Amino acid sequence: MSAVLDGQVALVTGAGRGIGRACAEALASAGARVVAVARSKDDLSELLAHASGRIETWVADVTDDYFIARIATIKRLSILVNNAGGNRPQAFVDVDTESLDFVTGLNVRAVFRVAQAATRVMLAQGTKGSIVNMSSQMGHIGSPNRTVYCMTKHAVEGLTKAMAVELAPQGIRVNSVAPTFVETPLTKPMLEDPEFKEFIMQMIPLRKLASVDDVAAAVLYLVSPGAAMVTGHSLKVDGGWTAH
Repeated sequence: MSAVLDGQVALVTGAGRGIGRACAEALASAGARVVAVARSKDDLSELLAHASGRIETWVADVTDDYFIARIATIKRLSILVNNAGGNRPQAFVDVDTESLDFVTGLNVRAVFRVAQAATRVMLAQGTKGSIVNMSSQMGHIGSPNRTVYCMTKHAVEGLTKAMAVELAPQGIRVNSVAPTFVETPLTKPMLEDPEFKEFIMQMIPLRKLASVDDVAAAVLYLVSPGAAMVTGHSLKVDGGWTAH
């Protein structure tokens, strides 16, 4: 497995912590050269300290035009892990316009623009590529206090399917990974609520949270030669939640 991605170049957004960092490390360990993107220089410095030497870091905001333009400078881009995203849990009737714009801007608009920019590079270079959009189990179901997040992840699932159909003739595969709750810096405050954590455990038949490595393994599979006939698929890493 250590050389399965030799010669490939991967772009990973939201790579400073959590799932994104695990994905960057997994792809580098599999032989890819990785461009890891995050807003925090400190997080990226920590990633580099534990990296294999195959990781280059960019301090950037995925919503910025400058970052979108910079994607065009990547040579031989063959993999995109479109991971950056966020959430602001609120009751539906309490969702404010600023939160609505923030979550949709990051989870939909930025995901679309990053995917579009990466695809343009792949097409211009004649590269057969693989794109993984980070979705969520919430892209397949509904849940209280997550109307905006569910809406955006359903959008990611729709985008993934449409991209997969349109780009297949050019040899670009597009899939999504849809995790259940993973203990990351983003979810840690939510999981500290005992009542909420118990609700989650009751909903997951395997009775455990996913790890960042579980999610990274799913991403690694989808971008590997072993998934050469897989496109337009949503790989749920949810412990059975959506099987209810």
